Amino acid sequence: MGKRFAFVSDAAEREYKDLPDKIQDEFGKDLRRIQMSEEPRLSITHLDSVGQGVIELKKNGSPAFRCIYVAKYLDTVFVLHSFIKTTNGVDRQAIKVAEQRYKELLAALKKLKSAE
Repeated sequence: MGKRFAFVSDAAEREYKDLPDKIQDEFGKDLRRIQMSEEPRLSITHLDSVGQGVIELKKNGSPAFRCIYVAKYLDTVFVLHSFIKTTNGVDRQAIKVAEQRYKELLAALKKLKSAE
């Protein structure tokens, strides 16, 4: 069956859907592979500075695109943030957004666990 799929927030879903259709399709295929416990075809970077298990799918080019996700909770692939990369170095704003959403996800998971 595989893992479920979710966006961590409406904003995360909007960002993803704002990407060009071709990029959404490429990220979508890799996110489906991840749901099925397969390896993505696009290159990835582990973003342990954001949080344990956080991974960035990378589509390089001009412009470049990124999709940050975590797949280690509730048997679900959670998309934290998707964006067009506009800098050569680390996109600090994008990392801040991903960090904030990761913290919110952990808080929601903690709340779920205490409600059980």
